Amino acid sequence: MTIERVTPQSVGLVLPRLLEMVREVCRLHESWDPAKFSYLPDVVDRYARWLPQRAADPRSVLAIAREGDAIVGFLVASTEREIPVYRLSEFLFVHDMFVEPACRGRGLGRLLMQHALERAREIGVTQLRLDVARANEPARRLFESCGFRVSVSEMLREI
Repeated sequence: MTIERVTPQSVGLVLPRLLEMVREVCRLHESWDPAKFSYLPDVVDRYARWLPQRAADPRSVLAIAREGDAIVGFLVASTEREIPVYRLSEFLFVHDMFVEPACRGRGLGRLLMQHALERAREIGVTQLRLDVARANEPARRLFESCGFRVSVSEMLREI
């Protein structure tokens, strides 16, 4: 098991596999809450443009998990600005993290998160944030075991 940072030079080689996993992330999220996660029809094309930008941005994280030669997981995060009423001015936001179902329970999610934490330290960001779907209890347990805590609960009402 290895975690690798995706670079501008390597992103083209791994992008097709990342997009397969993005499709699965989107499918899962939409099945859990279609009102919250109603993706545009071209969501994968949008990721195809956005992920290389993350690989090139020194204040973002794009990492893959490998078992042997196979890419079995990924994490993408970017540094975001906080609104200017708080002392904290920026944070690293983990947009997506995914590990193939057959590879879960082997520590890959934890390794991906450790990689993100290390990159945050390197770029001088002092806080990581993420959202976790209410239906995704295994991810919630993983994130809590990595030191995350619930700080707010987003609520949704359709009109």
